[in-house]
Amino acid sequence: MTLFVAASNVLVQHPVTISGLEDKLTWGAFAYPVAFLVTDLTNRRFGPAAARRAVYAGFAIAVVLSLMLATPRIALASGTAFLLGQLLDVSVFAKLRRGTWWRAPLVASLLGSLLDTFLFFSLAFWGDPAMSGATPLLGLAVVPLWLSLAVFDFVVKAVGAGLLLAPYGALMGVVRPFERVSTAR
Repeated sequence: MTLFVAASNVLVQHPVTISGLEDKLTWGAFAYPVAFLVTDLTNRRFGPAAARRAVYAGFAIAVVLSLMLATPRIALASGTAFLLGQLLDVSVFAKLRRGTWWRAPLVASLLGSLLDTFLFFSLAFWGDPAMSGATPLLGLAVVPLWLSLAVFDFVVKAVGAGLLLAPYGALMGVVRPFERVSTAR
């Protein structure tokens, strides 16, 4: 998890320069969804308490690495967004875990990614003159560059959440589910 978060913090500083996407997308969006997969698999196997501990550990290590690999503003924005987005993911997954196998990881990842994306881009880039230039968004409006990047970032994360259902589903047979053990007799 830490590796993918640290990589995302470096990659978010580099726009995708293919097909005119430089004002729409950064490479960070492609690595980050794996962190949600790791959290959801941890939650499935060991339960929400262990998943939260993994999030806290991942948060601490990722912030330290990010401070070395990215600007302090990006590192702090990333840490805040990561922590709150992942904790939301853990809570939503725990509430939906008994339903259809794909619902908990998909809904938890989508909601966690939405919160993470909004927090990260607004904290990292709001008010930054280099990231605030007017950019057309889908021909519907003109928005600051950071907001355009956030919208496309979330779209990639949402697609990633859907695509990562395949490895999640494949690993369900390997990762035994957490079962709360009753101590009452």
